[in-house]
Amino acid sequence: MEQLLTPEFWVAVGQIIMIDIVLGGDNAVVIALACRKLPPKQRTMGILWGTAGAILLRVILIFFALTLLAIPYLKIVGALLLLWIGVKLLLPEQEDAHGNIQASDKLWAAVKTVIVADFVMSLDNVIAIAGAAEGGGDHKMALVVFGLLVSIPIIVWGSQLVIKLMDRYPVIILVGGMLLGWIAGTMAVTDPAVLGWLPTQAAEKPGALPQVISTVYYAAAITGALFVLIVGKWLASRRGRGVKT
Repeated sequence: MEQLLTPEFWVAVGQIIMIDIVLGGDNAVVIALACRKLPPKQRTMGILWGTAGAILLRVILIFFALTLLAIPYLKIVGALLLLWIGVKLLLPEQEDAHGNIQASDKLWAAVKTVIVADFVMSLDNVIAIAGAAEGGGDHKMALVVFGLLVSIPIIVWGSQLVIKLMDRYPVIILVGGMLLGWIAGTMAVTDPAVLGWLPTQAAEKPGALPQVISTVYYAAAITGALFVLIVGKWLASRRGRGVKT
């Protein structure tokens, strides 16, 4: 219970909520597209049931991700994927990205569409949230569930506002991409395969893995954030020049 009151726990909660807001824009669009043909009375039910099913599926996926991240080298793979996801977040969006989402006038067909589409699109959320939850100590799953529950109303009822804010203030997208790079850096230096090559300090609990010293930890986090910023901006500028020509 004491760990629930630590700054590290609430920083991780904030990261999870931020990740869901930034990466949840697509999920909000999917929900809207899948439910747009439902009768008005069923539309709210379709949104709620589809979101609930998608969130439940994501919790299950994150549970397995948290377990798998204890295997050597998988955190490094996850970190590389997060770096790419963060860079891709800073690139201009393709207009037909959701063109294959089929709407339905049947409630459960629309719910199924939301859940299946969210499953396909959840790789970025799952890896990012699992990485952020590493800062939650022994309460990783509680942290994940709490963060997702807090973010549900933000995505469902505030999705249009969030999307408009991100369009009006691109810095939100920039901060979100750099946050993914930050988490990627911390994941890479806490992988069991590299801990033996880095300066570490003894674990707080017997039998746990040693912890990398804070200087290396934060240096890796800053490096990851700057990597996403620099590479993302560079690729975005190149793509912009390509469009103009």
